[in-house]
Amino acid sequence: MVPAAVNKLRKPVRRLTSCCAIALAVALLHDGALARPAHQHHRPKPAPVWPIIFPDAQYQPVPWAELTGWADDDQLAAFAAFRKSCRAVLAPRAAAAAAAAAASLKPLGDSLTTPCRAARHHDVTDAAQARAFFEQHFVALRISKLGDAEGFVTGYYEPIIEGSRTPTEVYNVPVYRRPSNLFVRGVSQNASNLPNKGQVFRKIGRRKLVPYYDRAGIEDGVLAGRGLEICWLKSHTDLMFTQIQGSARVQLADGSTLRINYDAHNGYPYTPVGRILIERNIVPREQMSMQRIRQWMDDNPDGAKELRRHNRSYVFFREVKLSDKDEPIGAQGVPLTAGRSIAVDAALHVYGTPFFIDGDLPISSEQPSTAFRRLMVAQDTGSAIIGPARADLYFGAGAEAGQISGRLRHPARFALLLPNSLDPRWRAHTMPLPKPRPAAQHEPASSARPHGAVHRHGHHSHRHHHHRPHSQHRRGHHAR
Repeated sequence: MVPAAVNKLRKPVRRLTSCCAIALAVALLHDGALARPAHQHHRPKPAPVWPIIFPDAQYQPVPWAELTGWADDDQLAAFAAFRKSCRAVLAPRAAAAAAAAAASLKPLGDSLTTPCRAARHHDVTDAAQARAFFEQHFVALRISKLGDAEGFVTGYYEPIIEGSRTPTEVYNVPVYRRPSNLFVRGVSQNASNLPNKGQVFRKIGRRKLVPYYDRAGIEDGVLAGRGLEICWLKSHTDLMFTQIQGSARVQLADGSTLRINYDAHNGYPYTPVGRILIERNIVPREQMSMQRIRQWMDDNPDGAKELRRHNRSYVFFREVKLSDKDEPIGAQGVPLTAGRSIAVDAALHVYGTPFFIDGDLPISSEQPSTAFRRLMVAQDTGSAIIGPARADLYFGAGAEAGQISGRLRHPARFALLLPNSLDPRWRAHTMPLPKPRPAAQHEPASSARPHGAVHRHGHHSHRHHHHRPHSQHRRGHHAR
C-alpha cells in the first residue's frame, strides 16, 4: 500500500516568494498582471476588496506552469479522491452542512458544489484528463502563514496493533467508547465524530456541567466497570499512539480484525509529548520522531507514565464495520486515500478542498531527499493541525507507513485550488453590464438640479453603506 502511495517523487524544489493578500486582490482583479515584465511600473488602479479572507495568511495566484511538478503528477489518483469528497459535498444531508459552512464564513464556503457537480458528470480516464479538469474548474493560489515563505507538513497513518475483546494478563489497557455523560454544547449527544477541539463537559444530573476527566483520572480507572470497553491493548503506549493517529486496526487472537475510529475527546488541549522530551534535553530536536518517543517510553515505563499525563487530552473511539481492505473514515465522512488525503485546519478550510503540496521529504530514507509533488485532498482534521498552510499527510496502514509518518516534520509549499466561482476574473465573464444611460434631457437652467449631483451621490453613498458593513463583518468574524 505505502510504496504505491509514495512513488514518483523525484522533482526539485523551488523556494516560495512571499506575497501578501493585498497583492492577490490586485492580481486577481487585473487579469494578466502576473505576465507583466518586471521592468514595467504601473500605478495600481483602485480595486474592490477581494471578498475571500484567510486570517493570518498571505496568498497569490500562480500559473499552473509555475507549480513545480504539476505536469508530472498523477492527478487521476487525486481526482478519484476528490470524487469521494464530492459524494459528501453533494449528498442530500450536505445541504445543511454547506449552509453551515457558508454561515461560519469559511473562505471557500459552499463553493465546492460547482466543481463537484462537474466531476460527477466528467468521464475522466487518465492523468491528463484529470489535470485538465482541475485546471478548468480551479485557480491555484500559493498560500502560507503571514510572514512565512512555506507551510509545514507532518504525516499520519493507521496503526496495526494486537488486542483482545476480553481483558487478560497481556491485554489489560482498555480502549473506551464515548461515555454517555460526555457533553458538548450545541452538539447532539447522539452525533458521531464530535469536534476534536473546544470545551467538553461531564453532565451531572440535568443541569450541572463540570470539566470531563483528564488522562490521569481515566488511566487510574475512573471509567472502569461502566461497560465502555471496546477492546484491550498491551500497553498505554499503544493506546496513546492510536489516539494520536485517530484510528487503528486491532488484530485479535482468532485472526479477525477490529476497526476503531475517533469518536470524541475529553476537552483538554493536546500536548505533544515529543516537545517535552526535547525541552528536557532527553531527545535532540533533530532526532525527534514517533519511533524515538516509543523507544524512550518502552525503556522508561515509570517516566512514560509521568510523561503521558502531561498530555491531559484523551480520545474515545467507536467500532466501525470496515474490512481489512478498507481505508479508515476521515472527519469528512469518506474513506481516506493513502498518499492523497490530508488533514487540515477544519476551522479554516472546507473538506474536499484540493491542495498541491511541494517539498523535499524523508520518505524513501531518513534524509529529506524525496521530491514530493502531489495534488492532495482535504478530508480529515486533527487538533494539532492549525493554520492556512499546515497539513498531515496520510500514508496508509502498517509499520512502513508508520515509519514514514513518524519522521515527517518538514517545510513544504502549498497551493490551494480555489473554485472559479470565487475568482473575480471568472466572475467578470458573467457579470451583467449596466443598462445604457438615457440621453440627457435639457431643462430650464432655473429648474435644473445643480449638476444633478444630489440624487446620484446619495445613491452611491447608499451602495457603500450597504456593502461596507458586510465586508467588515466577514473580516471581523475571521479575525476571531
